[in-house]
Amino acid sequence: MTPPTALATGTAVRTGTAPAPAPTGASADRLPDPAGQPGGTGGRGQHRATHRQQVRSGQGALLVLAAMVLVALNLRMAITSLGPLLDEVRTGLPMSALQAGVVTTLPALAFAVVGSATPWLVRRFSPPRLLVAAMGALAVGQLLRVATGDAWLFVATSALALAGIAVANVLLPMLVRQYFPHRIGLVTGAYSMSLTVGASVAAGSAVPIAHAAGGWRVGLGFWALVALAAAALWVPIAWRSRRRAAAAARTGVGVGAPRPAAAGGARIRAGRTRLGWLMAVFFGAQSFAAYAQMGWLAQLFRDAGFRAETAGLLLAGVTAVSVPIAMVMPTLAGRMTSLRPLVLGTALASGLSYAGLLWSPYDLALVWMVLLALGQGTFPMALAMIGLRARTGAGIVSLSAFTQSVGYLIAAVGPLSVGLLYGRTGDWVAPVGLLVVALLVQTGTGWSIARPRWIEDELR
Repeated sequence: MTPPTALATGTAVRTGTAPAPAPTGASADRLPDPAGQPGGTGGRGQHRATHRQQVRSGQGALLVLAAMVLVALNLRMAITSLGPLLDEVRTGLPMSALQAGVVTTLPALAFAVVGSATPWLVRRFSPPRLLVAAMGALAVGQLLRVATGDAWLFVATSALALAGIAVANVLLPMLVRQYFPHRIGLVTGAYSMSLTVGASVAAGSAVPIAHAAGGWRVGLGFWALVALAAAALWVPIAWRSRRRAAAAARTGVGVGAPRPAAAGGARIRAGRTRLGWLMAVFFGAQSFAAYAQMGWLAQLFRDAGFRAETAGLLLAGVTAVSVPIAMVMPTLAGRMTSLRPLVLGTALASGLSYAGLLWSPYDLALVWMVLLALGQGTFPMALAMIGLRARTGAGIVSLSAFTQSVGYLIAAVGPLSVGLLYGRTGDWVAPVGLLVVALLVQTGTGWSIARPRWIEDELR
């Protein structure tokens, strides 16, 4: 299938399939402009109509790009803002050790369970409307969890917020392909960078905001404002999509487009393909390591002799160095025929950092921090792969949902297994050895999916 040649914001977005190429001189996401009809046809009138269409199309693309970046900014804030305030939350509610464990495991579980249901939602609602609802659920969940005094209600409302994140996780790769078919790497890099910045800002600002406001509830609830802003930005996009769908139904424009039921993966099931499973294990192995590092890297640095504040700064440094990598990696992936150099390069960086953390964690800590950040470039590369390994919107939704659902289930085991090994052995040899095993799995699966292949072809 030939990629679309213009931005799509109309009925094609609702179906989740790539739009048909636009006629010459017209934007693919617009119905004929009245100014271009009889009475305004030909010569200067037609030129002015086409110019207006191009201006509106460019403005619409900028609005969609800004809306995507703002959604991505939200995708980790509700998670990373909780960690620094977890002790205060446990004291204030109060919360048992079991409940605290459930809260820390909940993100990966929610991403897996709710993410797997997103194709079903896409078959019934347009992606822009789903994103409005997802950001609304995120905002409401964050506000409700800081208003409750019951620990289990805190868990339940956190699950509501995470459900909104899970839906957006699956939708964004499809929307990048739908709206920006010739800029997949660049736009994926932009929203990957935004996601990383959001995670870092929330983690670093939650405690100062809580101290300034006099309590942990403001430190957690503050980020609901960012989710509300993202929802508001998607409202006009969703309204425009719905209006054009209705206009297409009245005029018969787009009657040859695929039925909405095909959008969410009704006929494309990634779990029935080898590529789908390879992508899921690849995503899961890199997420396994990333979540384990987020949970335990600061403790490793403290055991090496750093003070708690310095260990926290080193962990934050990994995220900070990852920001430009998140921007560049998808662009490189989109321009390369084979991704094997990137797969091997990130694996080498991770392997060297693991060896260094065991050999000399104190003296060369900054070197290992930078290498860890380079190794974590696998995450934006995996997001880019989702858009590059499917030909259609339906394929992207199915591959995205399956990859992230299975992958986050694997990731949920990471912090727990590393913690158990550390608690049993009292040192970091066995935990880091487990990360090396995950790295070998990541490299093997990444090598297999690095060359061009498409999920639709495997199904045929």
